[in-house]
Parts: sequence; C-alpha cells; structure tokens
Amino acid sequence: MIKHIILWTLKDMPEDEKMQVKKGIKDGLENLKGVIPGILDIKVNIDGRLETSNADLMLDSTFESLEALKAYATHPAHVAVADEKVRPYTVNRACLDYEV
Repeated sequence: MIKHIILWTLKDMPEDEKMQVKKGIKDGLENLKGVIPGILDIKVNIDGRLETSNADLMLDSTFESLEALKAYATHPAHVAVADEKVRPYTVNRACLDYEV
C-alpha cells in the first residue's frame, strides 16, 4: 500500500471564503473514492488547525499500489477536482508518498 499525503497553503482570502474553499476541496477529493480504482481511503482534514501549523489543510490517502497512485494522478475525475477546486486557491503544496 502507498500513503499519499498532501499539505496545502491557501491564498490570502477572508476566513469565510477560505472555509468554503476547504469544504469544496474536501468534498471533491473524498468523493473520488469509489470513482477511481485503487483508492483504499481518502480523507481531507480541514478542521482543528492549531496556531503552530503552517498549512491550511491536509489530504491523507491510501492507495493499493504505486501504480494505483499514478493512475489517480492522471485520472480525469481527479484532474477535474484539482483544476477546479484546488489549484485556483492554493499557493503552496507539499507531498509525501511512502510505502506501508
């Protein structure tokens, strides 16, 4: 199995708008389970951010294999979510993939 962790920092915007963006990202990505083969688990954390954090939200996902992760990256459903709900609102992205 492969863990795929992403941390994003959002662009400057009012807090109420930021929460709407976070909810859109969460809904968009979490709804990919069952749509894209190979996703075992996918969760987006948008709550509980402490003042010690330097990111706004986190994707925590698990894939069957590295091949499944690569297929997810280019799957049209994922690309649509990334292009419509993530990329327009983020300024920084950090990724950590590892085998479990």
